[in-house]
Order: sequence, then structure tokens, then C-alpha cells
Amino acid sequence: MNNKVADIWNQCLTIIKENISPKSFETWFRPITAKRLEGTTLILQVPSYYHCEFIEERFIDEISLAVKSVIGENAHLEYLAIVDASVAKKPLHVPYSTKSNTYNNPINAPKVEGKPIRNPFEIAPNRMQIDSQLNPNYTFDNYIEGECNRLARSAGVAISENPGGTAFNPLVLCGKPGLGKTHLAQAIGVEVKKKFPDKTVLYVSTNMFQTQFQDAVRKNEVNDFLHFYQLIDVLILDDIQELAGKVGTQRTFFHIFNHFHLAGKQLILTSDKAPADLEGMEERLLSRFKWGLSADILSPDFKTRLEILRRKAAADGIEIPDDVFEYIAQNVNNSIRELEGALISMLAQVTLNKKELTVEVAESIIGRITKAKKKEHTVEAIQKTVCAHFDIAIEDVQSKSRKREVVQARQISMYFAKTLTKESLMAIGAKIGNKDHATVLYACRMVRNYIDTDKAYKAQVDKIGNKLRLG
Repeated sequence: MNNKVADIWNQCLTIIKENISPKSFETWFRPITAKRLEGTTLILQVPSYYHCEFIEERFIDEISLAVKSVIGENAHLEYLAIVDASVAKKPLHVPYSTKSNTYNNPINAPKVEGKPIRNPFEIAPNRMQIDSQLNPNYTFDNYIEGECNRLARSAGVAISENPGGTAFNPLVLCGKPGLGKTHLAQAIGVEVKKKFPDKTVLYVSTNMFQTQFQDAVRKNEVNDFLHFYQLIDVLILDDIQELAGKVGTQRTFFHIFNHFHLAGKQLILTSDKAPADLEGMEERLLSRFKWGLSADILSPDFKTRLEILRRKAAADGIEIPDDVFEYIAQNVNNSIRELEGALISMLAQVTLNKKELTVEVAESIIGRITKAKKKEHTVEAIQKTVCAHFDIAIEDVQSKSRKREVVQARQISMYFAKTLTKESLMAIGAKIGNKDHATVLYACRMVRNYIDTDKAYKAQVDKIGNKLRLG
């Protein structure tokens, strides 16, 4: 880099630094170096494709202002994104230009020294030993097939035989908690590892993925984070709905998704809702979830529940009368998790109390389990209850209306959502009026203040609380 080019870029950096946060500047602009100036085109070297795309997407206004202020109105930028040189004889660079604002199509790739530049997704990175985080007990053999899950299981088997090579990419497994989404997703991974030992498979919860990303941002290691996930051949991301409201993580996952798609790698996602019903998600991400197959996993029917119980008891080496099996299957019907939990509770009680396992004993035990079961709340259900209490349309709460009664319903909905669910503040805000986490915190504080100072208001909140807890 000659002194003239360095001086131009430093002037640009001075302007950019004045218009963005210090943390953003250190993370995204400090690693960039200016290579050369060709006419009015400044050529910069960036650490990766992702780095280039991120700054163009997030800081395009600040970059344009700086470059045009220093070079002139006709100024342009071109980027050289470094491809991992450890797998090539010399570093490879792939140009990216703000003139088109899109990556060069690999089919019409530019040339360096007369040779086409290789698509970086075709360059095999050095292999690493990565723990798949799979549970070996989650297999197809012990995943009971029924009408409730036949499509999902069939798609899973097809993927395990040809990961990344079917139309089921991504595969999105949708269903309420406890229906076996995680079991099936991991069973695909276990089978892939068995049939393709060289494939790198990783199971990770969305919560863990979010934590890893936050750590990477804090340590200025986002590129390392991305590089790690680009090593994976089959990625299983559990509970994708937890990305709601997490804009930075969604943006990063969007780029990982694109990499998997271009590289022909397999993505398997689980969600408690169908992609079309997910809230707080970027539209471009939702559209990609719909590229493959969304397969519903429903509550098991009686026949399937019966088979699950029999298979579970056989695996544990326990003999149970048929009428007891039938009683359990008939009376525990919400989820597989509940079904197995009821069976374990019964066996524990019978073993400790030395009782014979009869229908009467089963009835007593399951009665206590059902009575003790806590109601699970969702943000949507809470919002519906609050709106019904105030006779206000949900659409009004979701709107930007500042009418007193609408604001009151919106704030109380946020208060109970924070109190009764495990949703993050960002997720609650995204689902109630598309607000940010600060608005949710403010709403909760206001509701508590009114409860402490206004008896009539407190009575209203208590009445809604009783409806939610009993309803």
C-alpha cells in the first residue's frame, strides 16, 4: 500500500469513525486495508465474503459519504475478499464491487492471471475433529412412525441417505414441544454419521448458537465464528423460533444459510411453529426456510401412543399388562414427552411402594400427574386473553395506536408475557406490536407501578391473571 492510497483510506476512516459507534468501527473497519487506487476506484482488502457483505449492508451510507467526500462524486469501491490461503499455493482474491452491489456470479467468475477464480465454497477447508453433540440413543429404530410424523420421518430417511442432495433442504420440523422433533432431527444426524463417516455433523440449540455469536462479537471473532460453521456438512439447529427479535444473529445465520445452499450442504431446523407463522424474523430468512420442506409433527394418535409405551417398556425390560398400557395411552395424549414421563413416574411409584401394576394404580398416579401439571403460556395466548378482557381487537394492540385503552392492554400483555413465559424481552416485543426490548421493560415497570398505587388497576390485573392461570 503506497502512501497516497493509505492517506486516502485514512481520510475515509476518519469520516466513517465519526458516524458509527467505536465498537462497530473496531470490529468492521479496523481489519480493512487499502490496496490500490485505479482512477476513481479504491480497492480494499477485507477478511472475508461475510465481512464485505456485512459492511455493504449495514454501513453503505457511511461508506458512500466518506469515499465521495475524499475521492469525489464518481468514486467507487471494489473489494478483495481473501480466501483461505492454507489450501492454495498462493492467496486467492475474489473481487466485489459496489457498482453492482452484488457478488460476482460464480458462473461468470472473473479471472486472475488468465485463470477463473474458484468459488470459495468449492475450496475444502482443513478438516477438524468436531464433536457432533448428537445423542446416540436418538435413532430411527426407536423413533416410532405413525400418521402424526410419517412425512417428516420419510424425509429424514431420504436426507440421511443423501445429505444435501435432496429437495428437502432445508428440512424444517414443526410441532409443539414434546412431540419428538429433536429426536428425529438427531436421528438424521446419527444416521448420516454412520453412512458417511467423513461428513461433519453438528447439533446445536438456537440458544447456544446465539450465545456463541454474542461471545464472538464481544471478542471480535465473528469471522472465526463463521469459518467454524462453514466447516459443517450437516447442521441441525434446534428451536429456530428463538431467533425471534435477535437481529444480529439472524443476519449472521442468513449468511451461513446462503453458504450451505451454495455449497450443497444440509440444514435441518426445528421449530414450534411453521415458517409462515414465525414472528420477529427477517422476511428474507423466512423466505429461505420455505425453499425446502416444512414437515409437521402432530400429537400421536392412540395407536402410536400405545406402540411408544410398549417399545419403551420393552427397552427397559419391564412387563406391563395390556390394559394398563391402554389406560395410559388413552389418558395421556398431549405429547410423547408426557407419555414417557407418565410411564416413568408410574414405574417409580410401583417400585418404591412394591405395588402390582394395575389399572387402578395407573389411574391414581396419572390423576395426580394430570392435576399437578402446570399450564404452559404463550405470548399469543396471553395477548388474546388480555384483549378479550378489555374488548379490544388484537390488531389494535399490534398497531401503533396510542389510545389509552390500547396502550394499557399492550403494556399488561407485555407484563404477563414476561411473568408467565420464558420468552426474551426482544421476542416479547417482536410479538406484541413489534416493539424493542426497552419498550417491554418500560411497560413492565409501568404496570408494577400502577399495581402498587391504583387499587382499581390492580383488581383488573388480578382478574386477568386469574383467567390466564385457570384458563
